[in-house]
Amino acid sequence: MAKEFDKEVDARGLNCPLPILRAKKALAEMLPAQTLRVVATDPGSVKDFQAFCKQTGNELVRQSETADKAFEFLIRRK
Repeated sequence: MAKEFDKEVDARGLNCPLPILRAKKALAEMLPAQTLRVVATDPGSVKDFQAFCKQTGNELVRQSETADKAFEFLIRRK
């Protein structure tokens, strides 16, 4: 099975705004239509990533909660 994402950012244990900043940096290095997976533990990151994607025009493909209570975001670069 093909991987769902091209790059991954592990932002577990980081608080706002670090997960967003790490994601922003990673997306800047990616090509359009590539997908970034971000894993974060900050509950505030859910709202943050929704707002971030709306502001930047990147697509929030999916957000979910992992078994270990982390939040997973799949973001497609615009």
